[in-house]
Amino acid sequence: MLTSLVRSIEILGGVGLVFAIFIALAYWKLRVWEDPRIDAVASMLPGANCGACGLPGCRGFAEQAVAGKVQPAACNVINDEGAARIASYLGVDAGQANKRVARLLCAGGTNVAVQRADYRGLSTCAAAAAVAGGGKGCAWGCLGFGDCAVSCAFGAITMNADGLPVVDVAACTACGDCVRACPKDLFEIIPLDQRLLVQCRSLLEGDAVLASCSVGCTACGKCVIDAAPGLITIERGVARVHYEYNELADAAATRRCPTGAITWVEGAQFASPEQTAFAGSAHS
Repeated sequence: MLTSLVRSIEILGGVGLVFAIFIALAYWKLRVWEDPRIDAVASMLPGANCGACGLPGCRGFAEQAVAGKVQPAACNVINDEGAARIASYLGVDAGQANKRVARLLCAGGTNVAVQRADYRGLSTCAAAAAVAGGGKGCAWGCLGFGDCAVSCAFGAITMNADGLPVVDVAACTACGDCVRACPKDLFEIIPLDQRLLVQCRSLLEGDAVLASCSVGCTACGKCVIDAAPGLITIERGVARVHYEYNELADAAATRRCPTGAITWVEGAQFASPEQTAFAGSAHS
């Protein structure tokens, strides 16, 4: 009996030893070496995993930074001090990144836009848009229920008193959640230095636009004349800025706009009181 027990233990031990040797050989043969600096750099990153850098999360960014394929400043969340810290650890230049932010392409708040119906359903933009496009007179305008603000994990979007989203460019990481959340497709992720914005998406022209929103683009073409050649064109009833000529852009293109639909944005973006007053005086 004892002999059988000992023999069983020997057999099991032998089998276990054989498998252990195979596993060790497989690990030695198939293992992939990973630079230990990747973990160090990943720990210095904010851990937001927002994907705004175009890479699959902070670890993906760390791998590319260690490989020398991206500069630390390319992280849209980290500040200058954090980028410098990573650069110092890796012994590379921190680089300079043109920060990208979310921009709202509508200035039609409740103070300037007409409501054609009183929507009383679920208080989300997605739900309102599903019911005949929402209650707003402009079929392309912001519905004002704040789906974008709810979707923003960084708290970079708040709703102002006129029912328009305000983007805090300092907190915005360009993650794109607001772009996906907006059923009217009114957000775009663009470089911060692209300050000339057309805050209107209406495809109507002239008085037809003004019947539903006093700050809509009427396609009058004055901005085209006042801007540098080729910078702005009128397409499908609305002005379009060609950012490939962004170095030619300045506030001159906004000065004769009769509604204030084209704006020069400096910081947080919203339909300012000055813009609203300008639009009101233009139509009084």
